[in-house]
Amino acid sequence: MIRREFITLLGGAAAWPLAARAQQPSMPVIGYLVTGSTGGGMTLPSFQQGLSEAGFVEGKNVAIEYRFAEDYGQMPAMAADLVRRQVAVIFAGSTPAALAAKAATTTIPIVFMIGDDPVKFGLVASLNRPGGNATGINGVAIALEGKRMGTLRELVPTAATVAALVNPTNPNAEKQSNDLQQAAQVVDRRLQVLSASNEREIDAAFKSIMQQRIGALAVTGDTFFATRRHQIVALAAHYAVPAMYQRRDFTEIGGLISYGTDFRQTGRQSGSYVGRILKGEKPSDLPVMQPTKFELVINLKTAKALGLTVPDKLLALADEVIE
Repeated sequence: MIRREFITLLGGAAAWPLAARAQQPSMPVIGYLVTGSTGGGMTLPSFQQGLSEAGFVEGKNVAIEYRFAEDYGQMPAMAADLVRRQVAVIFAGSTPAALAAKAATTTIPIVFMIGDDPVKFGLVASLNRPGGNATGINGVAIALEGKRMGTLRELVPTAATVAALVNPTNPNAEKQSNDLQQAAQVVDRRLQVLSASNEREIDAAFKSIMQQRIGALAVTGDTFFATRRHQIVALAAHYAVPAMYQRRDFTEIGGLISYGTDFRQTGRQSGSYVGRILKGEKPSDLPVMQPTKFELVINLKTAKALGLTVPDKLLALADEVIE
């Protein structure tokens, strides 16, 4: 072998690993679009668990771009930014997030976790065959408003009037109010709808409950309310208002009672779907899932502080009693 050929061979061998590394696929990026700075409490850890079970670990073989909106109005700009960054898939953790993502892209896969029928909002063509670029989880949270009202009546039978805290910027707000009005009529209660879409309005709603001497409160299912759960639970304690919540994380921090979807299950399912899409499956082929587990959680310590006696029937039905 002549000297020139030998040097060329050495140079090629030395350069080969760099070229190979340059040709390796880059780490896929997930866009994570939710309300609030903590990702809704229970959702993020369970999402990461489902993603891990699908074979993806953040920082190891997948990256996550987080977008936490302080209010629903910020969602469209955040969704558009994720699209510009060409993420591999978008997780949308609420109805407003899903609608914003759907409006921003028709090609990037979207996995949503919402509380009402995605067909109604035009997110999918059908539950079994979503079509398009979106699929996910329908947590049916909105459909449970009537059940919560009946449970609240059993727990606070003396409350002739019940307030409902509703976020008017939530696309489900009108349906929530209508469902609660119907449920209140069934259990022979008057309903006072109070609107709140920011911290100041939440404070004002509780002052109104006190001034009108309303006997109980139903906090509707809403991601914004979940991110303000510490404020809401603290106000309920301050004004001694018996309140029913959608999620167990309200009850875990001192809320009276909650009934709703197991968000750990739906978050895990969402992470699993994102993982399957990263492996090559199409959202159009993945049917919209619905939860199989619902939780009734009662905080007995809070009930005692409010002077309430929890009926044995509710205690027997409870998945967890916090003492």
